[in-house]
Amino acid sequence: MTVNPLAPGWLAHPDDANALAPAVWPANADRAGSGALRIAGVTAPALHAAYGTPLYVVDEEAARDRAARIRDAFADAFASSGARTTVYYAGKAFLTIEVARWMVDDGLNLDVCSGGELAVALAADIDPHRLGFHGNNKSLAEIDQAVELGVGAIVLDSVVEIDRVAQAATRHGRVQNVRLRINSGVHASTHEYLATAREDQKFGIPLADAAAAVAAIRAQPSLRFLGLHSHIGSQIFESAGFAEAARRLLEVHATLLEGGEVPELNLGGGFGIAYTGADEVAPIERLATELAEVVGSECARLGIPVPAIAIEPGRAIIGPAGVTLYEVGTVKDVTVDDTAVRRYVSVDGGMSDNLRTALYKADYSVRIANRVSDADPALVRIAGKHCESGDIVVQADYLPGDVRPGDLLAVPATGAYCWSLSSNYNYLGRPAVVAVRDGRSRVLVRRETEFDLLRRDSGYSSSAEDIDHSTRP
Repeated sequence: MTVNPLAPGWLAHPDDANALAPAVWPANADRAGSGALRIAGVTAPALHAAYGTPLYVVDEEAARDRAARIRDAFADAFASSGARTTVYYAGKAFLTIEVARWMVDDGLNLDVCSGGELAVALAADIDPHRLGFHGNNKSLAEIDQAVELGVGAIVLDSVVEIDRVAQAATRHGRVQNVRLRINSGVHASTHEYLATAREDQKFGIPLADAAAAVAAIRAQPSLRFLGLHSHIGSQIFESAGFAEAARRLLEVHATLLEGGEVPELNLGGGFGIAYTGADEVAPIERLATELAEVVGSECARLGIPVPAIAIEPGRAIIGPAGVTLYEVGTVKDVTVDDTAVRRYVSVDGGMSDNLRTALYKADYSVRIANRVSDADPALVRIAGKHCESGDIVVQADYLPGDVRPGDLLAVPATGAYCWSLSSNYNYLGRPAVVAVRDGRSRVLVRRETEFDLLRRDSGYSSSAEDIDHSTRP
């Protein structure tokens, strides 16, 4: 076996380039007798025939099982202290009307951070009391609507929002529940763009300013202070950062109890998932237990009761449940430094449906989805069709060396921050989203057509509307 020198150090040369690493793929993914990838009983070729590519595929059972597992893990971990736990699904990761319903039906609340996400929640008939509203720059209109609807909690991200929310609550004759987002200063071990609690940061207020801000909140008769909120970042594998943030917030929490009730502590989200076989992810039960132990021991040291605990996972629920399907268009071998060959496999999507590789240098895995092959593994880079050299979907993985035009490729762990970050770059319509369960598939969000894009353009002639611009669902 000759290892390609262009392969990154973490990428192991596979014994079988058809194998599906269990930690990366949805729980219901396997190979059919034909060799085709199958997700929840539906094969990739069948999905391609019905819906085309690129295509986002969500394993409904896998997503809902992960939601329930996280819900139960935190409830069980904090049960001994008598603390109530609430899980908010972070809608920013991936939000459709039906996904919102899944989460609430499975006992979770929903976190939104824009008027648009709030509109999805309302379209899903979710009780506004089960919503949390985030955002570092909520518009006056968004604040007013949230208060009028009776949103369960608004997270105040800056001091200026205290008066804005108080005025809206007074106007609507309500007492609005609020949390205060704190920049704890904890430096989470993650990508710089994903770390959200460092000092030079747009989110939250400094820990040292918390007491004054809470005093200002309590001075407003139209506001009710629920507690402090922390979010240290995303794609974090270990509990140490969360634990340290909890310790810092509980110190302030104890002081705040001297001036009134502080019923809860929100520890945010950011739990990591596996994108490649090299990622080692701690079981959520272990993370929950470790956090419960830290919170319990710190509260005992401070002589205060354990508050109600809230968390806000998104990626950890929906990320592993998603797979994106593509069709191969071209295969090109490129010699690098006259010593090694990198095989570029170009597909019919790219950074318009998965921006994370370009934005965060994220790593992904890939497999041929329409067949298996005993050809020797070849190092590949999966490229998109956009006019950018940085338009890469998968930086490095191994595929059978006979990968060819017309093959279907599947990229796992794309449930979070792929569809939600998608765009119309180069005037590509955004892909459809389908859910699969028990051998059946259904559309959650239809594919955008060229007509969808053109009709927003004021220069498009209305007389052309009778032209058939339809594509697959």
